[in-house]
Amino acid sequence: MHPNPLFRSDDRALLETLVEEIGFGMVFAATPDGPRVAHVPLVSTGDGALQFHLSRGNALAKHLAGENALVVINGPDAYVSPRWYADRATVPTWNYVALELEGRVRRMDQDGLEGHLHTLIERHESRLGGEPWQASETPPDMWRKLASAITGFELEVLAWRPTLKLSQNKPAQDREAIAAGLDSSGAPALAQLMRSLAPAGDPA
Repeated sequence: MHPNPLFRSDDRALLETLVEEIGFGMVFAATPDGPRVAHVPLVSTGDGALQFHLSRGNALAKHLAGENALVVINGPDAYVSPRWYADRATVPTWNYVALELEGRVRRMDQDGLEGHLHTLIERHESRLGGEPWQASETPPDMWRKLASAITGFELEVLAWRPTLKLSQNKPAQDREAIAAGLDSSGAPALAQLMRSLAPAGDPA
């Protein structure tokens, strides 16, 4: 988490939306073999927990249950050029969105894993438009075999540590110039966040 309090947010609904929209992150934990990370799709339960699954052969899978872990979700990011400031006598920086979630992990039972998988599939299939693929299209024997090769986990989030570094420490004129520069350089999502999450009391 960035040390500047201007780059933080206590807006839980916004943070839940970031989890929902990005839907992918990294799980970090200590193991007897040293620190390890897994890259996973994520599902928020909406009540302070995150669900994910790992291959049983993953280096974290046999160590996570009952332990504390850190999930990191990275949003859009981009280089910010001094050419976009009214006063170019400064240095480059990087704007980004990131969310750190720390908590205790429990292993899900088979019913919980099934529910997680169906939620994950339905959520992402609905975003594609058209006729969604259904899990029922997979032959039952194949589904059982593949499901038996993974383990489901749920992390109870005990700490939310967001960083929304969107030039909140710059004047409104500079922020709009930076957003325009990001738009033109291929980072429209970050530009949109800069415009929609203007500092309180400051016009977007």
